[in-house]
Amino acid sequence: MKAIIPVAGAGTKLRPHTYTQPKALIPLAGKTILSIIVDQLREGGINEFVFIVGYLGDKIQDYVKEKYPELKAWFVTQGERHGIGHAIQLTKDIVGDDEIFIVLGDTICEYDIKELLDMPCSALGVKRVDDPRDFGVVEMGEDGYINRVVEKPQIPKSNMALVGIYRIKETSFLFNCLESNIRNQVMSRGEFSITDALECMIQHGARFQPFKVQNWFDCGKKDTLLESNATLLKKFGGIISPDHNFENTIIIPPVSVAEGCDIKNSIVGPNVTIGEQTTINYSIIKDSIIGSFADLYDIVLTNSLIGSDTEVKGESRSLNIGDNTEIDLGES
Repeated sequence: MKAIIPVAGAGTKLRPHTYTQPKALIPLAGKTILSIIVDQLREGGINEFVFIVGYLGDKIQDYVKEKYPELKAWFVTQGERHGIGHAIQLTKDIVGDDEIFIVLGDTICEYDIKELLDMPCSALGVKRVDDPRDFGVVEMGEDGYINRVVEKPQIPKSNMALVGIYRIKETSFLFNCLESNIRNQVMSRGEFSITDALECMIQHGARFQPFKVQNWFDCGKKDTLLESNATLLKKFGGIISPDHNFENTIIIPPVSVAEGCDIKNSIVGPNVTIGEQTTINYSIIKDSIIGSFADLYDIVLTNSLIGSDTEVKGESRSLNIGDNTEIDLGES
């Protein structure tokens, strides 16, 4: 079995951060979005990965090779982004006839991967949502199998949404449907969606079981990313690297601090994730994510997302600052 992780998107809803950093590499609860996904799949025994890269793809490759040197990994470039279905189709020659496990690169869920892998037929991860119009939607038959999937319907007939986890046993069947949709220009909202390919499979006899995930964490926007960070910190507990320097500092758990951080005269927490080699002095920080190699001085931050290589000085604010930024909020 091979895992396919599409991470070619530009992450426009998280700009300015994603101008210089792939969304999948944003720090989250002491890890990155991508590492949480990869670690889950490895727990299920999957060690062959296909990463579909595009925007800032070299950073994804460097990260995987550094953090997961033992993986058998392929990197496929999606030059022009025409949707997830188009991205998956690009992996056909690498995948061959192997079964595949697809997880979208911004999808973090709580689920039992071994239970999912043991299911006798193909399965789709689903979660009940209040408003399913922005998702692929699953319609169930009386036999408990999925009898229809629809991409972002304006009048949904179900509130069971596809969460971005797909276990496919009939791999050649999926690729045939993807090829047919691309050839015949079957698109949803201007893109070739994987949902349309799954519907093609269902209409031609493929059987899919639904698999309900326990929790689904939204990493698409600043506010929901910070909420997910807080929830995951509480679940995993804070990870504080032993390679740090804390002086006259109070840590209020849960907090995650990467290696090489120098924090003095400050109060940090709760619900704070800090990247590596960051310096903090005379500051109060809570409910925030701070990138690597940042320098914070005399600042009070709450509900903030601060990029890497950033310098911030001054007074209390709620901020959304991208990488390679210098801001002085004090008097000139």
